[in-house]
Parts: sequence; structure tokens; C-alpha cells
Amino acid sequence: MNERRDDKLTAAARRLTTEIKPQRDLWPDIERAIAEPEPRRTRWTPMFAQAAAIVLLVGASSGLTYLAVKDDRPVVIAQPTPEYTFERASFGSSYTLGNDYLETRADVVARFERQVERLSPDERQDVEQSLAVIRGAINDINAALQQDPDNTLLQDLLMKTYHEELNVMRKVGGVTHSVMSRRDI
Repeated sequence: MNERRDDKLTAAARRLTTEIKPQRDLWPDIERAIAEPEPRRTRWTPMFAQAAAIVLLVGASSGLTYLAVKDDRPVVIAQPTPEYTFERASFGSSYTLGNDYLETRADVVARFERQVERLSPDERQDVEQSLAVIRGAINDINAALQQDPDNTLLQDLLMKTYHEELNVMRKVGGVTHSVMSRRDI
């Protein structure tokens, strides 16, 4: 069956014309193109095209930038407000310290009173003077806060001063503990 089919295809291919004549004579156009070469381009033509494209691009981007910032309203940049986390402290007369602070302070004061008895009289006097200065600062800050209760700097300073008072009392406990535990004396 394949041979028969091949024979039909071969016979059909033989019947095809082997030569196709053009509808018109193309040779005069071909001869002229060979004889007269195309006008030569200079190397300046692409550079002018690139320069024109750059000018167009810069002009368009400048125009768009002008339209974008043309708004006559003044620009106001908002300053971020610092976020403070406040605990209630004795700010003026209307605030009191939080319960957690009061409980911690009571515990530290109890330990401090036990430990301060172990210090020598001179050391005890130095610690008491330091605490008197800190407590005087606390009273001064509270007095200033009564005049200006919304002053966040004073509030922050008061919290740091309370923290410093606790640190002094804790350090006394650490000093007496390390002195009492020495065995090389």
C-alpha cells in the first residue's frame, strides 16, 4: 500500500511545472539596485537621534516632577511624639505610687534595715546621707510636679530617682552579704 501511495505522489510531483515565470520583468530593478548603492548614512544620524531621545526624556520627567510638586500648600512634617509608659507615682498631690512598686519597696526597705545594721557606723552614716540626698531630690521633684503636673521630663526624672533609691538600698544588701560571707578573714 505504501508503494502505491508513493507512486501516486511521485506521479503528481512530475506533473508540476519546474519553472515559474514572474508576472513582470524584475531584472531592471535589480540591475539598478546593484549599480546605484544606497545612500550612505553618516555616523552623526544615530547620535542626533539619541540626543533627541535624551532631551525628550529629561523634558518629560521634569514636567511630571513639576506637576507633582506644584501644590502650593506648605509641607508640614509631623514630629513623632515619644511614647512614654508611665506608672502612677507621687506626681503632685493627685497621684500615688502603684501597688507593685510599694510592695517591692517595702520588701527592699525591710532587707535594707536588716543589712544596714551590719555596717560600721561610718559606712552606715554614708549610706544614710546618700539616701537623704536622694529622698530630698524626690521631695523637690514632687514639689515641682505640683506646679506643673503634666511635665513629662519631671515625671521621668522622678521615676529614675525612685529607681536610684531602690538601687542604693539593694547594693547595701549586696555589700553586707559579700562581707559576711568572706571566709578568708
